[in-house]
Amino acid sequence: METLKYLAGYSATVKDQVHALIDNDTLAEILLKKYPDSHDIKTNKALYAYVVSIKNQFLRKSSPLSKIVYDDKIDVLHQALGLHSFVARVQGKNLKTKNEIRIGSVFKKSPVEFLRMIVVHELAHLKEKQHNKAFYKLCAHMEPEYHQLEFDMRLYLTYLDLGSELY
Repeated sequence: METLKYLAGYSATVKDQVHALIDNDTLAEILLKKYPDSHDIKTNKALYAYVVSIKNQFLRKSSPLSKIVYDDKIDVLHQALGLHSFVARVQGKNLKTKNEIRIGSVFKKSPVEFLRMIVVHELAHLKEKQHNKAFYKLCAHMEPEYHQLEFDMRLYLTYLDLGSELY
């Protein structure tokens, strides 16, 4: 049995069920039934507008975002699907700070629900830097189905890892 790297933290029972879906060749069918379409947010400009609209809905008073882009260099293999970075630079006597969000390019062809889950995750880092209880509570506030979407996204990445595409 191959390892399911995106499901490493899950129980053996869950992993066995996923292996059964893979062996029966039904994982794609289940994903497509639940998430039939990919989104049309393909450009960095469209991504910026999408992220800012979610930010303005839930985190209006948080720091502004200076950059939001799809990034080909984010390594999905090392559990990084998106990155939130806080950049501080000294300019003269002033300290300038910028918040940037980078989303893995794999999400250009994903269902909008998975893109939203990643965006919500990265936006939550504006308020909570660590993955703690408050962080996940904020994620669930911005996206009530956050935890289910995270699991389904892991199934999607597992399917992609098998060398197939859905969309």
